[in-house]
Amino acid sequence: MAAQTEKKEIVIIGGGIIGCTSAYFLSQHPAYDPSKHRITLLEASKIAGGASGKAGGLLALWAYPRNIVPLSYRLHAELAKEHGGESRWGYRRIHCGQLSAKGRAGQSKGALKGKPAKGESVSLNKGDEKALGKVTAAGLPKDLDWFAPECVRSYYEMGDPDTTAQVHPYYFTTAMAELAKEKGVEIILGSVSNIDTSDGEGVRSVTYEDKATKASHTIPATDVIVSAGPWTKRVYPPAPVSGMRAHSVTITPSKPISAYSIFTEISLPPDFGNKDTFLKSKRPHSKTVTPEIYARPNNEAYACGEGDHLVPLPKTTEDVETDLDRCQDIIDYVSSVSDELRDGEVTVRQACYLPNIEASSGGPLIGQTGVKGLLLAAGHTCWGIQNGPGTGKLISEFVFDGKAKSANIGSLDPRRVL
Repeated sequence: MAAQTEKKEIVIIGGGIIGCTSAYFLSQHPAYDPSKHRITLLEASKIAGGASGKAGGLLALWAYPRNIVPLSYRLHAELAKEHGGESRWGYRRIHCGQLSAKGRAGQSKGALKGKPAKGESVSLNKGDEKALGKVTAAGLPKDLDWFAPECVRSYYEMGDPDTTAQVHPYYFTTAMAELAKEKGVEIILGSVSNIDTSDGEGVRSVTYEDKATKASHTIPATDVIVSAGPWTKRVYPPAPVSGMRAHSVTITPSKPISAYSIFTEISLPPDFGNKDTFLKSKRPHSKTVTPEIYARPNNEAYACGEGDHLVPLPKTTEDVETDLDRCQDIIDYVSSVSDELRDGEVTVRQACYLPNIEASSGGPLIGQTGVKGLLLAAGHTCWGIQNGPGTGKLISEFVFDGKAKSANIGSLDPRRVL
């Protein structure tokens, strides 16, 4: 363990889930003494402004990488119990499954202002014996009743409440930041322009531009954690991290829906998107689409679609460009198999960038970089929310204990690819 008398100036770069959980666990470490150590979190735009506030929030013991998933999944449960996560950030155990379905043409919401589509709606009579027979044959659970029976082809359970859970990512990430702040962590909105390692002895300081005043400031640093998600390479160029844009929407269903996260595979009819009821997209539809749908507490559904690399990574999360056509595609797809989503109200259309590792070994990358005091925690792809607590716990151990103790993460060592 690092000497208890050694003063540490810890700087975390990035206010997403990884930066915020790192701040939380650093401030909870037994060796942390706020009268002796200083922890500063620097975020360019706002806390949880990117994927950490716009992701699905799925937690699963069957996620990857296997060496940190069990640790992080357990920590999620412990954090929820300790801090009232059920009410504070929507933590709950859920079912998860893979659904194969045949989409229907002419089932879109269409209106861009988040209002239910106008016009006559025809009941599909879910109580019909023939329709219910199809659902039973497909293996669909009885309480998963928010998919049109005639659309369902098959269902496979991927996880149950013993192995699968969820949080609302924005509320969880901001709660981690707030709890860290209560323990003495300082949160500053500012863009990092330089990490000083010029003397060859390790990190010395971090320079940033204050978001509000545009003034440049330099703060001392003994330990720097780069956890800027897809922006990591902008801060630390050797890091092999890139960004992929992803779109999502949230919908208030026409009636409450059961607690499932569903990975769909929807076969679209040849005339899909050619009806006047659809808001026509500027790009053609694939024959098969795979939107993910997550039922959330308080009668909200989250749905996300395919990623793209059409627009380069912008300067900050506040500059992310949302393609409304891609959002409409997601709405059209889920509406084609669910009346509750079709007849609900679209409340949010959004986009973010997911961090990917540009290396054959994959990621994430967690640990030392080879520069004394410089740590990397990035490249968590779509499992950042799931693996955030585990990553934060391990980062706190690297800083205060000199090594990871809670999990064997040699395969995630950044030095393998730097």
